[in-house]
Amino acid sequence: MNLLDSETIARAEALGLNARYVVEGYMAGEHRSPYHGFAVEFAQHREYTPGDDTRHLDWKVLAKTERHYIKQYEQETNYVAHLLVDGSESMKYGSGDVTKLDYAKQIAACLAYLILTRRDSVSLAIFDEEIQEYTPRSDNRKNLFKIVSKLAAFDANKETRTADVLHHVAHQLKRRGIIVLISDFFDDDDEVLEGIQHLRFGGHEVIAFQVLDPHEIEFPFGGLVEFEGLENIPKLMTRPSQIRETYLREFESFRERLRISFGRNDSHFVSINTNEPLHQILSRYLGFRKVASNW
Repeated sequence: MNLLDSETIARAEALGLNARYVVEGYMAGEHRSPYHGFAVEFAQHREYTPGDDTRHLDWKVLAKTERHYIKQYEQETNYVAHLLVDGSESMKYGSGDVTKLDYAKQIAACLAYLILTRRDSVSLAIFDEEIQEYTPRSDNRKNLFKIVSKLAAFDANKETRTADVLHHVAHQLKRRGIIVLISDFFDDDDEVLEGIQHLRFGGHEVIAFQVLDPHEIEFPFGGLVEFEGLENIPKLMTRPSQIRETYLREFESFRERLRISFGRNDSHFVSINTNEPLHQILSRYLGFRKVASNW
């Protein structure tokens, strides 16, 4: 892990504590235990990947073959989750104290905490035009600090190429898992959906969280306003009252296209307003998911 200054460490610790507060609050409402972890019954071997818990290395196999293998047990084979967080410049927008990127980081931290608490494996990738930060998959709870540190230290300043990143991930992942994509999806939606189809073709489940600022959803501006573009979009001086109706219609059409397209690819799509408390969003989605699947 890169060396972090004291301010970044403090942000990482705060992010981790907030994730723990949100997730444990959610879990307190569950009636069944979320802990399953390594069961007694052996299931299979798989090759060791950096970040795996070395306690589960099969030393007998290592002695015989000089190759590193992890022993997996029946319940440990459930799934691997890969968190993909959009770190492009458009995610820096925020009409209040919390930007879309801040909120996306919180979602990723909460999901990482939840997944590691359940003793499944999780990885993190933060991307813009390409993957900029990566934490390999692991089921070790110590991995949480690595994840929140990467999230806390990251600052967005580039354009996004979501589709390129999705195709790259689809080529790299050999084992089927759950892809959690956290983004505003301000990109070419047709190309993004091609990337989603590539992941689905590889057998991966895809969950998309679209993070939006309330001002993007409601467009409450008045008077004469100069809008400053992000990701090399030029500035625009206009009267919002003259374009509000068209903007709202086009923006809702964009969101609906995404909902329909993800649905057609048997993928979950959740649109989020950063004004809404995160614990409510996670509780609502995870409650829905518990009914819809085994996660």
